[in-house]
Amino acid sequence: MSFPAYPPDRYRGADGEVSAVLRRAGSPPELTTPTGNATHYLATGALTGGDFGLYRWDMGATPSGPGPHFHRSIGESFFVLTGTVRWYDGARWVDAGPGDFLYVPPGGVHGFRNESGGPASMLLLFTPGAPREDYFETLAHAARRDAMTEEERAAFYLRHDTFWVDPA
Repeated sequence: MSFPAYPPDRYRGADGEVSAVLRRAGSPPELTTPTGNATHYLATGALTGGDFGLYRWDMGATPSGPGPHFHRSIGESFFVLTGTVRWYDGARWVDAGPGDFLYVPPGGVHGFRNESGGPASMLLLFTPGAPREDYFETLAHAARRDAMTEEERAAFYLRHDTFWVDPA
């Protein structure tokens, strides 16, 4: 069996360096919404040098989440920590519980919702590390104030590599 090669070295020092970043479990979320959702920026694309972005998405009991869409430049992975989350896998909506994992490559149609009536939490991993913080924050702000026109919303989604689809 053959395995892919490791990528080229990016650190060439002899002794390693002190560069780890620790985030404690009790750290407050960077973003909260009126519907009870909270987003924790665990490792942004800026922090990882564009390698990946990792976020914890805590959803309140109010139904929420994006419908079917895809991205042209990034892949997205989901891992349920607690509760029940409905995932759209490109063909159907499926219930996912703690420990369930979904990988969506660039171009893969996907969506997620919390329709369980209770809280849920999951990890979202974007590869490479796109600047999703502006995406999350702008949507939260717009939801509070209905602050975007249809033209502004279309330009926003295009800028953030989000293309909505109508599932068959």
